[in-house]
Amino acid sequence: MPSEAKSYRVLIVEDDFRIAQINAAMVERHGHFQVVGSCRSGAEALAWLQANGQAADLALLDVYLPDVEGLSLLWEVRRECRHLDIVMVTAAKEVETVEEALRAGVFDFLIKPVQANRMQAMLERFLQRRAMGRQRELDQRQLDEALSTAVPEDRSRTLPKGVDPLSLETIVQALSLAASPLTASELAERTGTSRSTARRYLEYLVGTGQVGVAAAYGEVGRPQRLYQLRSRA
Repeated sequence: MPSEAKSYRVLIVEDDFRIAQINAAMVERHGHFQVVGSCRSGAEALAWLQANGQAADLALLDVYLPDVEGLSLLWEVRRECRHLDIVMVTAAKEVETVEEALRAGVFDFLIKPVQANRMQAMLERFLQRRAMGRQRELDQRQLDEALSTAVPEDRSRTLPKGVDPLSLETIVQALSLAASPLTASELAERTGTSRSTARRYLEYLVGTGQVGVAAAYGEVGRPQRLYQLRSRA
């Protein structure tokens, strides 16, 4: 990853508040990005940008919003905020939608449900692109790296037996959204899994260093194990 001390500011435009929370957690898991705004409609997004246009560097923009037809919001944001990089986030896979978004100069195009490794790859490429803008000269390799949308190698190839990548991401997202450490039982309730399944995934995450664990001693009974996602520096 390029050496980058700056914290880049992200605006999320998504009408489903749960998806917005998940995407925000994935963004802020990266040490160089912070979410500075969240809007649930096209009108709200335009009002936010008119008042705070210079306060965001990157926007995650949902294609389908309740008050917006097609990609009209994308074109309007592009006209009003030329400094802003835009990533389209949508469940749509239609070729025409992708082609029009690319013609509007979007930075990237993410398909729901957004996978954490794909989000992190996009953020890393954003850092590379911004770092590229500060250089006087570029060679072909540097330019290719900045323009590449390659995704890191699929972790499912190296996951142990009994650890599914989609279930693992569900567990990680639940931990990201938790305001305080969780027990295996609490995590199981939030993710709709069994306690034994939640514990299996937690122990895997502890083993990889992604999750920290601490013991909480109550007045009676065995101490509880509390799990918390480690922040990424």
